[in-house]
Amino acid sequence: MTYTLYGDKGSGSCIVEAALAEIGTNYATEDINLGADEQRGSAYARINPQRKLPALVTPAGEVLTESMAILLTLMERHPHHALLPDAASARAQALRWLAYVACELYPIIEINDYPERFTTDSSCVSGARKRAKEIWRERWLMVESNSSGDPYLLPSGFCVTDIYIAVVSRWAQQADWRPRHIPRIESLTAATAARPAIAPVWARHFG
Repeated sequence: MTYTLYGDKGSGSCIVEAALAEIGTNYATEDINLGADEQRGSAYARINPQRKLPALVTPAGEVLTESMAILLTLMERHPHHALLPDAASARAQALRWLAYVACELYPIIEINDYPERFTTDSSCVSGARKRAKEIWRERWLMVESNSSGDPYLLPSGFCVTDIYIAVVSRWAQQADWRPRHIPRIESLTAATAARPAIAPVWARHFG
């Protein structure tokens, strides 16, 4: 039973790969070079017509896209691995913040990285990127202020939301801003990256 994960280093595929590693299931990776726009080519479009990363092909040949949907599917199909808290209240918070980062933060990265896609006026490109960074920071402060665990998001301990937060927090060229403004997220990320199953994945993606 082997999954095939399509992605690139440092991209959203790291979220899925870290979850697969934590579960301990077999998987193979197929590199799609974002820098060369390989995700926009016809070969990858046959896997994912949306031409975005990541995509996961299951052992049954199903194609899954959207990182949060992939994680929820993996948790459903590998229920014996503790990727979500047992307690209903903690599980609800884990899903709340998983959805928040997936829906409110992840999409901002496309505006930050490709602002020209969101305006027909070239003079607005730098302004679009600047505003994207401002929104990015505002929303991360929301996650920071609602982090109640140590070192993870929740007092109940590690869960899949920590993986999602850790990876997405590395984006948008915020290395100087993060330590001063979201130290809890920095501690969460360090703890997640150091987990035995995840550490080799993290090193491959982020060094």
